[in-house]
Amino acid sequence: MDYTEVERDRLSKLQKLKDAGIDPYPPRQQYIDVRRMAVDATRVVLNWRDALPAQNDDERQKTLHQGDPTRIAIMGRVVARRIMGKASFAQVEDGSGRIQLYARIGEDSIDAESFERFKDLDLGDFIEAYGSMFITRTGEPTLRMTTWNLLSKSISPLPLAKEEKQPDGTVKRYSAFTDPELRYRQRYADLAVNPEVRETFRTRARIIKYLREFLDEHCFLEVETPVLQPLYGGAAARPFITHHNQLDQDLYLRISFELYLKRLLVGGIERVYEIGRDFRNEGVSFKHNPEFTQLEFYMAYADFNTIMRLTEQMVQYVAKRVLPGSIARFRGHTIDLSQPWERFTLREAVMKYTGLDYTLYPDAESLEQAIKDHGLTLGSVKTRGKLIDGLVGDYVEKNLVNPTFLYDYPRDVSPLAKSKHDDPTTVERFEGFIGGIELCNAFSELNDPLDQEQRFLEETIGAKMGDDEANPLDEDYLRAMRYGMPPNGGFGMGIDRLTMVFTNSDSIRDVILFPHLRKDE
Repeated sequence: MDYTEVERDRLSKLQKLKDAGIDPYPPRQQYIDVRRMAVDATRVVLNWRDALPAQNDDERQKTLHQGDPTRIAIMGRVVARRIMGKASFAQVEDGSGRIQLYARIGEDSIDAESFERFKDLDLGDFIEAYGSMFITRTGEPTLRMTTWNLLSKSISPLPLAKEEKQPDGTVKRYSAFTDPELRYRQRYADLAVNPEVRETFRTRARIIKYLREFLDEHCFLEVETPVLQPLYGGAAARPFITHHNQLDQDLYLRISFELYLKRLLVGGIERVYEIGRDFRNEGVSFKHNPEFTQLEFYMAYADFNTIMRLTEQMVQYVAKRVLPGSIARFRGHTIDLSQPWERFTLREAVMKYTGLDYTLYPDAESLEQAIKDHGLTLGSVKTRGKLIDGLVGDYVEKNLVNPTFLYDYPRDVSPLAKSKHDDPTTVERFEGFIGGIELCNAFSELNDPLDQEQRFLEETIGAKMGDDEANPLDEDYLRAMRYGMPPNGGFGMGIDRLTMVFTNSDSIRDVILFPHLRKDE
């Protein structure tokens, strides 16, 4: 491996430590037996900022004794340091924040040898420090070290951050690690130098926590279904294919949990949900990643209207607990998530933003011509349903900033949804939008096994005609349906997209710890 000059210098320091009999990567911290006294940096600052008066050296000498309640242990990464002759200051950062350390040679502090090793620390090194708290005359809670140890020697320097003092006295931090692709590739470094990135993923964890809490409170049971499946289904997407060597069997990474979760409805689990990974072999964009986190739930004896109300309540429940005032700021918009969602039929929305009434065109050919006549452009889609779906994606979706439901979708892009009783070409389906992106999708689920079989056969025909997103015929799922499936409503939502809205993130890659990237040449 090629090392930089800085890395070679650090490797030299590493060797000196080993030559001196010091383990630069000890198996444990020395103060494990006093862990009861060890606290995180933020708690230290909060506990001692007002508890101790600012002291001069003489006053600190008088308060230092074995039973001093201000004695604590701190562990973290060295992120700043300042050497001043026989004294030295450093900043140590842990998962909660930063705290200042103070070292000097003296009876009440560290010996000369330990001080010299402390001066030789590099930014990025992990240490443990033990001593007494005091407040400097500038009001800074500080740990006066009586001893310290190296926990992990850093060889490669982290990208430096620039700090600027603002007119109001606060310090604004600018990361030097700004290249988006490099940050995604080296997420570990991104997290280490950018506290706001760590906060994004804490927010993501809280979102998932409160989604679970809401569903648990509504008597849903969380389950796990297979990731490797003999047949894929439940969504319009191309799968990833793998192979089981011993069974000599091709398997698919799931594109949806749907068909397995609905099997559980047949088995008598009437409210069921899963949060997990789906895999779709499709393009990458600001809102698409081949591997993403999905929430799906299914509720017996509910229809899409019930699920629509439940969705609104669920998002409001999470927003209330995660966002101050339930306000999301996303892409320059201020979105009040405590307000009722707007509701439009798909037809109304398409007419509003394109001027085209697609119900006047009963087949793909006439609709495609009407789209051209209106000066609209779409890709090379062929079916009527996909033409309508393309209009939504290209012309409608970006305008749906406030929480909005669109409902009543074409049957031929919804093979698992129940048809409207008065219109067999339309199904009881809705999609939810926030901030100009699609967030969720839900149906009154089809529970007629004969109708479902016919839909599967139509999908098979589509596949033969080149539709690589068509669902295959799943005999086992049909067998389950023939035992009897209760009427039910189903729902799917991308956790990553919800996190994008809640954290004001421009790309799905910003809210996935290790997003998929092209091979680094």
